[in-house]
Amino acid sequence: MLNIDDLKFNAHGLIPAIVIDDDSGEVLTLAYMNQESLKISLEKKLTCFWSRSRQELWLKGETSGNYQHIKEIKADCDRDALLVYVKPDGPACHLGNDSCFVDDLMPREKEAHEKFTLCGLMELIKGRKSDPVEGSYTSYLFDKGLDKILKKIGEESSEVIIAAKNDRKEAIYEISDLIYHMLVLMAEMDIEIKDVIKELASRHVIDKKVKQEKMTS
Repeated sequence: MLNIDDLKFNAHGLIPAIVIDDDSGEVLTLAYMNQESLKISLEKKLTCFWSRSRQELWLKGETSGNYQHIKEIKADCDRDALLVYVKPDGPACHLGNDSCFVDDLMPREKEAHEKFTLCGLMELIKGRKSDPVEGSYTSYLFDKGLDKILKKIGEESSEVIIAAKNDRKEAIYEISDLIYHMLVLMAEMDIEIKDVIKELASRHVIDKKVKQEKMTS
């Protein structure tokens, strides 16, 4: 467990702080802290920086309302840089972007599957619920309601079981169908992916505690 005195500030009394979205892992911004702003950040659990242009303390969100609630701070091995994990109330960038890092210098060449995310699929599904599209199967499911969605989940679950007894490739296909329909159910019930992740994480913590208790008993 480090304290502020263990950190290495540069000649100007500053240390770079890379701010990361705690949910998505996206890098939001790079800013600088001095000892005072870091103390404020630790006390308030809100990011506070030192503005090099204005030469003053800067509590992120104090003017815009886009506060960044700190969940964790890590120092690198040289103790001269920080990773600050936050839950943001709004965009990190003064231009209104979620992240300050939006301009490509060398764009990543991605395969089709690398561009896909469950969060992106979930947003698409929720969009089909709020703004139905004619001919969309997803919009059709929402139109038919909860019972239809549950029926499909039952059918897909059975198909996963049968496929798993036969072939790996077939199992992957059917599992994908099941996950899609589960996401539709979650959207219907206003359940976010992070809600499920939080529940799974809590079970991991409980399981870890049980194992520790067994080891000490």
